Amino acid sequence: MSLHWTQHLILVPVLLPLLVGAALAPLTQGWHRLKYWLSYASLLGLLATSLALIFMTDGGHWQDGMGIYLAANWSAPFGIALLADRLSALMLLLTAVLGLASLHFTRTRWGRIGVHYHTLFQFLLMGINGAFLTHDLFNLFVFFEVMLAASYGLVLHGYNAERIRASMQYIAINLAAALLFLLGTALIYATTGTLNMADLAARVPLLSGEELALFKVGASVLALAFLTKGAMWPLGFWLPTTYAAASPPVAVMLVLMTKVGAYVVLRLWLLIFSDNAGAAAGFGGDALLYAGMATIVFGAAGMLSTDTAGRMAGYGAIVSSGTLLAVIGYGQPALVTAGIYYLIGSTIAVAAFLLLIELIDRIRTPRSAMLALTMEAFAVEDAPDEPTGRGVPAAMAFLSLAFAACALMIAGLPPLSGFVAKFGMFHALLNPQVDAVSGVAAISTSGWVLMALIILSGLIAVISMMRFGVRTFWASGATEPPKVHRSEVAPILFLLALSVLMTVQANPLFGYLTRASDDIHRPGNYIGRVLSEPTVPGPGSAPGLAPATLSPKEAP
Repeated sequence: MSLHWTQHLILVPVLLPLLVGAALAPLTQGWHRLKYWLSYASLLGLLATSLALIFMTDGGHWQDGMGIYLAANWSAPFGIALLADRLSALMLLLTAVLGLASLHFTRTRWGRIGVHYHTLFQFLLMGINGAFLTHDLFNLFVFFEVMLAASYGLVLHGYNAERIRASMQYIAINLAAALLFLLGTALIYATTGTLNMADLAARVPLLSGEELALFKVGASVLALAFLTKGAMWPLGFWLPTTYAAASPPVAVMLVLMTKVGAYVVLRLWLLIFSDNAGAAAGFGGDALLYAGMATIVFGAAGMLSTDTAGRMAGYGAIVSSGTLLAVIGYGQPALVTAGIYYLIGSTIAVAAFLLLIELIDRIRTPRSAMLALTMEAFAVEDAPDEPTGRGVPAAMAFLSLAFAACALMIAGLPPLSGFVAKFGMFHALLNPQVDAVSGVAAISTSGWVLMALIILSGLIAVISMMRFGVRTFWASGATEPPKVHRSEVAPILFLLALSVLMTVQANPLFGYLTRASDDIHRPGNYIGRVLSEPTVPGPGSAPGLAPATLSPKEAP
């Protein structure tokens, strides 16, 4: 047996940005164009790789739709295992898409500020992609730290006093989360003797008594680290300030990093605390549900209380994170399917809005118009003048229409993807599974509360976005159209077009997400595939026979 060349593609999303970032590091500021195009080529490669992984996971190329790469040819659970399935491949695609939009936006301005912007950007991509692919808790910590270390520098990009204050808070919070990550990982290893996720899921049902209690403590501490990154209330207080202070292209990637925390919780909890986990089955589900609903309330209240666009986007991201956490805690496969669709759509919507804010902030009211508005307040007219028409500049028309589209997506109103996502979640909640004990399919009280909160948060988003839109495009009086560049308009149009495509192709996309949800709700397949994946025979091995696996003590 030999390793098929396609399995090496699983390593590309980690290896490609690592190599490109290392190659960009020695280049000085005078090479900014070369750095930009090398970084762009890297993202195009990541986009092509993620599309290939989607095709291979969903096209029957790999058994059970899972591709496994054993680093250094060490079998699990002793070696590092990277796993690509339908969900991780989709998240890689989302990373490449947002990375392209963010990088394209930097072409004329942000990419020229700072020497190592593109290097840090590539290392950030490496950390995010590694977090989506790894199947080992310690390596998850490594990729988290690579991701966070790169983000520390990027948050300070184009630094000013506001960014410095926000970055200090951001760094302090994430360092505390990293400490919790290590403590939780240590407790889990002390009780189970493994950090491989598949092996961990296989050993949890065997725990009992004090070992099980200590394992639950470790899992809870670990969850705090993930939920701090996922902006769960009250741990997500740092997010609106950081989003508002960061440069727009960096804020786009911060939106994705917030979803990494929710993704890890989704992946780990459905794998380790499944129905087959014995006494640990369903652990933490209610806590995620109620904490998610509290996070929705916090995010909605924040949107209503602020009139700053950057903070409004941050609170919108908190609402989406809370919705995802509540969906995970509710524990219904059909709801998870709609929740993943909502994850993609809300991430794209908030990312487009953050890029749009940069252009909206350039709208200025000329001094002569401000003086005329002031004098008009004291003027008395006997009869109204004849109405006169005025052409709308193309830039203002684009900004207003793009803002309306972002408002529809964030609020979840028809006809864009936000409405489709919420409709899918309501359909799942109104069609509950049949209870195994009573044999009755009844909607729980928490289901009604969750639906009410989703509707209420959407209403508050409409009010907040309309208030900002009226003040910006209507009540501001005479304005001067902002100067925008094609490279800044293109990524916003690209993200909005993706939302339209998600709406038009909702049926096949939901089909793909249903298969992805079914995969993660069958933990036995993961355990069997990862732990039984054979190593590649060495040159002296007999054909068709896997080499003997060494224990850690026997290994050189």
